[in-house]
Amino acid sequence: MPHRIDLEQLCADKGLRITEQRRVIARVLSDADDHPDVEMVHERANKIDPGISIATVYRTVRLFEEAGILDRHDFGDGRSRYEAAPEAHHDHLIDVETGKVVEFVDPELEALQKQIAEKLGYRLVDHRMELYGVRLERDEK
Repeated sequence: MPHRIDLEQLCADKGLRITEQRRVIARVLSDADDHPDVEMVHERANKIDPGISIATVYRTVRLFEEAGILDRHDFGDGRSRYEAAPEAHHDHLIDVETGKVVEFVDPELEALQKQIAEKLGYRLVDHRMELYGVRLERDEK
């Protein structure tokens, strides 16, 4: 899917002060190939720097989100989950049984959403799509 986004560089670009703990948290989020919640980020960051508290992770995630370099998602499991703000748009399919999040891009779907907005008298400026599903069982015959 989208290539790795360097949150540390985005912090520098936005003029954010980058402490060593923020650097570790930025690296953890940049390296994530899933959509971790704060507890998962804390667990991963703590393996690198055991001095990072959960409060520091919460503050840093909020700072990154307010700076527009981190996106927060609620995939219906009661936890805020995060990903680096993507350079290119993509949508999400969430497996309701496992919580796995699959990123996808579908040009036909994008065109249809634009058409729907125009039919209703709007110009589409942004959207977020989340699909929820269960894995289809494969025939083992």
